[in-house]
Amino acid sequence: MAQAVIETTNLLKEYRGRAAVEHLNLNIGKGEIYGFLGPNGAGKTTTIRMLLGLIKPTSGSIKIFGQDLKRNKLQILRKVGSLVESPSYYGHLSALDNLEAIRRILNVPKSRIAEVLDIVSLTGEEKRPVKGFSLGMKQRLGIAAALLGSPELLILDEPTNGLDPSGIQEIRSLIKRLPVEEGITVLVSSHLLSEIEQMAGTVGIIRAGRMVYQDTIAHLQQQAAGDLRLAVSEPEEALILANRRGCGGTLQEGRITLPRMSDVRVALLIKELVENGHAIYRVEEHRQSLEDFFLQVVEGGQSV
Repeated sequence: MAQAVIETTNLLKEYRGRAAVEHLNLNIGKGEIYGFLGPNGAGKTTTIRMLLGLIKPTSGSIKIFGQDLKRNKLQILRKVGSLVESPSYYGHLSALDNLEAIRRILNVPKSRIAEVLDIVSLTGEEKRPVKGFSLGMKQRLGIAAALLGSPELLILDEPTNGLDPSGIQEIRSLIKRLPVEEGITVLVSSHLLSEIEQMAGTVGIIRAGRMVYQDTIAHLQQQAAGDLRLAVSEPEEALILANRRGCGGTLQEGRITLPRMSDVRVALLIKELVENGHAIYRVEEHRQSLEDFFLQVVEGGQSV
């Protein structure tokens, strides 16, 4: 198991007695792209603000790089870069001048500006006034600013929000490169499963301040997998045979519906049905979209 970069224990944040984040247990390993997923108002930004020391938890603990954030705040935050909501910049200044202002505060070498511009693919655009940048370019400049201090952890809150498809693709490609090329662990929040699915290896789904799922994207896809439907002759007798094999099927509208199973088990069942005189008219895999499954989790109250 990868070393934990972020670990929260029973994290709670209340406003006037109402829990915005409730008993949240995050676990993010080194080198991961972790997708923090949930609808607007679920508690994502509140959690991120606590991770960055911008607001204090009501109770619970936060460990980053194995250290308690409350006790080692400055030491930890020197190794963390972030982009929360929209990036701040001076529109009349160039990208170079904007980054220079931040570089002086961070006291990092001047050479670092060229490095981060290259990372975010803004080399050649650095002398243009930022007010002339597209929204996607401004987002990339915001990420460049977050990378100036050579962070080990990058926290991005809705980085593709409001971007056109081209801008979304640019940001997605950039985020996917960071762990591989720069060794950076990335926490990226979003309310769009389709975005997280294409970037992250691990996902945490938050609903009404509570974590309802935390595991790999691959496991989430397995959870969302649908069922198998068979159109056969004599479906009642065929169902009895299938259930003798432990398939746990049901009969719906004259078809056998079976829970998902391996290809080998499907092949053996079909073989046995044919050997017992059943005609197989159709075998269909009915898949639920991952998006529909996600909506069930965040809107329907389902836990996974």
